[in-house]
Amino acid sequence: MAEAKIQQTGDAAGLAALIARAAGERGGEAKGLPPVDRWNPPFCGDIDMEIRGDGTWFYMGTPIGRQPLVRLFSTVLRKDEDGKTYLITPVEKVGIRVADAPFIAVEMNVASKEGGNVLTFRTNVGDVVEAGPEHSLRFVVHGENRELKPYLHVRGRLEALVSRPVMYDLVELGETVEIDGIDMFCVKSAGAVFPIMPAAELEALSQ
Repeated sequence: MAEAKIQQTGDAAGLAALIARAAGERGGEAKGLPPVDRWNPPFCGDIDMEIRGDGTWFYMGTPIGRQPLVRLFSTVLRKDEDGKTYLITPVEKVGIRVADAPFIAVEMNVASKEGGNVLTFRTNVGDVVEAGPEHSLRFVVHGENRELKPYLHVRGRLEALVSRPVMYDLVELGETVEIDGIDMFCVKSAGAVFPIMPAAELEALSQ
């Protein structure tokens, strides 16, 4: 996969400065994530950066092949109440495009603990998230083909789309639970119950 030749683009200086400021705020891994939800910088416009449906980041139409750079940008992402996603530093806020979810859940671990299973996911940018009361799973049936798309809450308003191979493993863990008098096909993690769809609807899809 080709790397984005940032040095050769018209926005090279601005993007390089953004990278430097993001790196300065990110610091070492031990410091944790920057507190982007507490920052209120001025909006400085949109940049030609996009996260496509498969999780690949593009700058000016070219894939960003350097995973450390993608990881850096992912730590300063914020989705605001307007539904748009931004890269945030203490001094600037720039808009980017996100085709679906900004992250992809690419791996799932199932651990049996007292009270039931705990599902832990790893994203394509290195986040490790335990599904449960603080990190919910939601399920959307999308398009004419009735495609099931699970999403995992990562932080703030940011979610990870669960990749198709992981989604199959996730659905295998499903069970029927009665919720408000309706039999629902659900998955459980860390004591939380996440409805996928009514059990009757699932049976109809299976026929």
